[in-house]
Amino acid sequence: MVLDRMPQPSSRNLNLWKRGLGRVPESVWDETELETLVLADNGLTEVSDGIGRLKHLRMLDLGHNQLTAVPDAIGELDGLRDFLYLHDNRLTALPRSFGRLIKLRYLNISENAISELPEAVTQMASLIELRVSDNQIAVLPDAIEKLTRLRELHLRNNKLASLPESISQLRELRQLDLRGNPLIRLPDGLVALPRLEKLDLRWVDSLKPPVWLSRLEERGCAVYL
Repeated sequence: MVLDRMPQPSSRNLNLWKRGLGRVPESVWDETELETLVLADNGLTEVSDGIGRLKHLRMLDLGHNQLTAVPDAIGELDGLRDFLYLHDNRLTALPRSFGRLIKLRYLNISENAISELPEAVTQMASLIELRVSDNQIAVLPDAIEKLTRLRELHLRNNKLASLPESISQLRELRQLDLRGNPLIRLPDGLVALPRLEKLDLRWVDSLKPPVWLSRLEERGCAVYL
């Protein structure tokens, strides 16, 4: 399938959502002025390194595909700052090059087969929202504390038994979703997070609620058990 048989891009945007592509036409990588590229729900099993040519991309959607890996070249997209969707694929890891995406504010890697939070993610210093739900993560790295701008952290349905004490350094955190994890303890430092508005602990049957949860509620944080 060639690009002239598909919707022609505006100078900045190309939406190829649910087009049954199977693979991305190489001509897409020639649209070097694109700022938005949607390739979701196309049965993609790979993406070529040609994507690294799209230096002006601000938003990239590769969700709802069958990707088992993403190319290192995505780390070359230093203009990527708005959204990167990789949810509902078959990823087990992310390349180290993702650590170069220091302007990106929203990352969704939910619904994959990731067993540990990639170190590269902790280097993405501009992240405001991080979605890692429905994976196989058992441990969060201490380096999570580097995400000092993070406002929302979504970790629903993983394998977390605890959280690192360093999570208490996320002073901008507003929402923390821990639903469906086998938690047995929470760090006491969570009570000191000044902006926390929502702590979701539903479907967590293994946790004895710490006494300080009432203090969170008293200062206006919604705690769901």
